[in-house]
Amino acid sequence: MDHLIDIPEYRVDEGLRFAWDEGFEIEIRVRPTEVIIKANRAGLTSLARHLLTLAQQGVHAGSHVHLTADQEIESDVDLILERADDDYFSAN
Repeated sequence: MDHLIDIPEYRVDEGLRFAWDEGFEIEIRVRPTEVIIKANRAGLTSLARHLLTLAQQGVHAGSHVHLTADQEIESDVDLILERADDDYFSAN
């Protein structure tokens, strides 16, 4: 069975809304040459939803979700998912 992801619609007057799947677990490990994101199905679906929420039309560059170490994620570091301007990477 396919798993559909419901994405909270972005509304300027309400701002960004992020939703988590029940039972999500996410672990992040940072090594000198790699970052490992390990998650159960609910955690992966939640991260996908967060990224799709940020990718919606009308969401401004700099908008982000901040995942805090030992709160939303198991990690020694925080994880920030941030929206960039569409031309950001070609300009740098």
